[in-house]
Amino acid sequence: MKLSNFEFDLPEELLAQYPAEHRDESRLMVLNRKEGTIEHKLFKDVINYFDEGDIMMLNNTKVFPARMYGNKEKTGARIEVFLLRELNAENRLWDVLVDPARKIRIGNKLFFGEDDSLVAEVIDNTTSRGRTLRFLFDGSYEEFRTKLVELGETPLPKAINRAVEPEDEERYQTIYAKHEGAVAAPTAGLHFSKHLLKRLEIKGVDFAETTLHVGLGTFSPVEVEDLSKHKMDSEQIIIPAASAEKINKAKAEKRKVCAVGTTVMRTIESSVSSNQQLNAYEGWTNKFIFPPYDFSIANAMITNFHLPKSTLMMQAAAFAGYDFLMEAYKVAVKEKYRFSSYGDAMLII
Repeated sequence: MKLSNFEFDLPEELLAQYPAEHRDESRLMVLNRKEGTIEHKLFKDVINYFDEGDIMMLNNTKVFPARMYGNKEKTGARIEVFLLRELNAENRLWDVLVDPARKIRIGNKLFFGEDDSLVAEVIDNTTSRGRTLRFLFDGSYEEFRTKLVELGETPLPKAINRAVEPEDEERYQTIYAKHEGAVAAPTAGLHFSKHLLKRLEIKGVDFAETTLHVGLGTFSPVEVEDLSKHKMDSEQIIIPAASAEKINKAKAEKRKVCAVGTTVMRTIESSVSSNQQLNAYEGWTNKFIFPPYDFSIANAMITNFHLPKSTLMMQAAAFAGYDFLMEAYKVAVKEKYRFSSYGDAMLII
């Protein structure tokens, strides 16, 4: 499989700039791999494809407001700082991306907030846009973290080409988000409303939570034609023992085992035993899934409509089958489905 296999024409107007008015009323395309059929539904109809004892695997990561704007000392130039990960809590060291990067060198200081109440010093270059910052803040660690949240904004992906609005804080977060650590939402989960989760629960569908703290590597462009040469950034994952047990039981009983999103699929595929069981795990993964690929755990998947040549689209193609997914994407463009993070959903069974 080559990068060029995942090119398709995506009209700009199909890039969703806002979410559907109600979470569970985005559109849902259902791909049945056995029958080779494509159906058009609303997301809340997903309940009709699951039965008692089936299991949905959720990513309970929580997005933190990772995008901040500061001013460079002396020049006052406005600099975007995107917090990637905390390196050391005690010394307040963070890995970040800066934009424009050419202006930011080791030793520079950045000032945040109208009162310059937070200052950061650049102490290392990591990549062309990456820097390590040491934050200087007069207060406890808890006060420092509160200050980051106060100064940060919801990190909408670049495909959403508008300013952040107040409702994004709630809508760019799943309703079951628990553990803070992601810089992007696990978007397949955005379609679940409290009401729909309750209805699924009443029907007897079970849920198993895992965690993958989504990093920007998910959106990093693939720059090699030979996909086997692409390296994913590592992201932190957690599979609790109770979730692994639940999932293995449903699998043994030949139930539907559904991965809600590409992040869940990468998490579970990163910890499979030689006898195809899911193991509890806490650590890191840089798993990159593209066709052809034999999946070990899930037999169903919910995902969004992804951008051309993205690793997310490649994973969906590996699960649906390359030809079937490309046909579905053609139909999606023709039927004006909405793409990207705030877009519509696909169920592959």
